[in-house]
Amino acid sequence: MEKLSDRDKKHLWHPLTQHKVSPDVLAISRASGALLYDEDGKEYVDGIASWYTCMYGHCNPFILDKVMDQMQRLDQVVFSGFTHEPAVRLSEELVKILPEGQQKLFFSDNGSTATEIGIKMALQYHFNQGQKRNVLLAFEEGFHGDTFGAMSVSGLSVYNGPFEDFFIEVERIPVPTKENIGSVLTQLEHRLKNNNLAGFIYEPLVQGAAAMKMHDAEGLDKILALLKECGVLLIADEVMTGFGKTGLPFASDYLQTKPDIVCLSKALTAGLIPMGLTTCTEEVYMAFYSDDIAKGLFHGHTYSANPLACTTALAALELLQSEEIQQSIKAISQWHQQFGEEIKDHPKVGSIRQLGVIFALDLNVKMERYGNLRNKLFTHFMDQGVFLRPLGSTIYILAPYVTTKDQMERIYSAIRSALELV
Repeated sequence: MEKLSDRDKKHLWHPLTQHKVSPDVLAISRASGALLYDEDGKEYVDGIASWYTCMYGHCNPFILDKVMDQMQRLDQVVFSGFTHEPAVRLSEELVKILPEGQQKLFFSDNGSTATEIGIKMALQYHFNQGQKRNVLLAFEEGFHGDTFGAMSVSGLSVYNGPFEDFFIEVERIPVPTKENIGSVLTQLEHRLKNNNLAGFIYEPLVQGAAAMKMHDAEGLDKILALLKECGVLLIADEVMTGFGKTGLPFASDYLQTKPDIVCLSKALTAGLIPMGLTTCTEEVYMAFYSDDIAKGLFHGHTYSANPLACTTALAALELLQSEEIQQSIKAISQWHQQFGEEIKDHPKVGSIRQLGVIFALDLNVKMERYGNLRNKLFTHFMDQGVFLRPLGSTIYILAPYVTTKDQMERIYSAIRSALELV
C-alpha cells in the first residue's frame, strides 16, 4: 500500500515550504495529549503544541464531548442577522477574563484575520470621526499574520518580500529595553507631533515569530501610555500569547495600560477548530454605531462564530480556569526555570529567556532561519521523538499544559544532545 506521505506529494502544497529543497513531509495518523504518532507508529512529544494551539492536549476528551453534543443540535448558521447560544455564552464568559475594558467581540476564522480586523477597526475608527489618521505603528521584527494588512504591519521580510510594494503605510520602532526606552520615547514624542498615527499593533512581551524575543514590560507600558494619551488606538496581538502561556490569562495583564483592541486565536479553540476573535472597548465600538450604514464594520467571514468553534472555545476556557490546568502551568514554568539554570552556562548557549510556559534559548552558533544547520537540528529532534521547530539559532519550547514531567524531560534531553551536536 502506498504511504500517506508519498500520496501527499501528488497534489498538496504545504505552508512555509520550498518543496524543491524540502520535498518530504511526515504523515501523522493520530494524536493524544502531548503526543503525536506517525503513520509507522513512532511517537513524538509535541513540544510546540502544534503552533501553540493544542494547549490542553490533542483530542482532549472534555472538549470533544462538549463539541459532539453541540453537533447534534446546531452545526453552522450565518452570523449576519442571526445569533446562537454558544456565541452569546462565549462573549459572556470571555469578557470576564479579558483585559479590563474589553466589551465587544467580532468573530473571524484565524489569527491573521483577527489582526486584519484589528487594523481595519483602528483605521476606520478615525475615518468615521473625520480624522485623517492613516499610518500604523508596529514593532521591528513583529509578526501579525499572512493576509495583506497583517503582512504590512509585520517586520519579518522573509515572509513579506514579494508583496511590500502593496502594503498599507507602517512605521516601526524597536522593542523597549531598559537601555533604549529613553530614546524610543523621545523618538515617539517627536513623531506624535504629526497627528496621523491611527493605531499601534504589538505582541505584548513576547514576539513569537521573531524567535520568542521578550521585551521589557515597564518600557512597553511607557510606550502604550504615551500613545494612548495622543489618541492612538492600542492593538494587542495576543494570538500567540493569550490564554495562559505567559503565566497569566493574557500578556496584557502584566501591563498597567490596557489595549483598546485585542486579537485572539490559536489556543482560543484548543487546536480543534479554526476561529479568530477581535475584541474592543465600548469606545471603539461606538465609533461605528451610527444611523449611517456606511459607518458599520463591513467585514465578514462565512464561518464567523461557528457554533462548534464557539463551543470548543467555551470548553477550553473552562479548562484554562480549572485548578488542574493552573497547577500544570505553574509546574511547567518551574521545570523550565530549573532547566534554564542547568544549561545557561553551557558554551553553546548564548542566552536563555522564559515567561510562563514559554522557554527559549539562543545558540552560540550563527545559522539561517531555514538553513541546513537549522534543518539538521530539526531532524535531530524528530529522531529523538520530539517535535521542536527551531527558528534559526533559537530553540524554543511551548508544549501543551498537559505535558507530563517525563515527557518534558524527553524534550530537555533532546535539547541537551542537540547542544553537543552543534
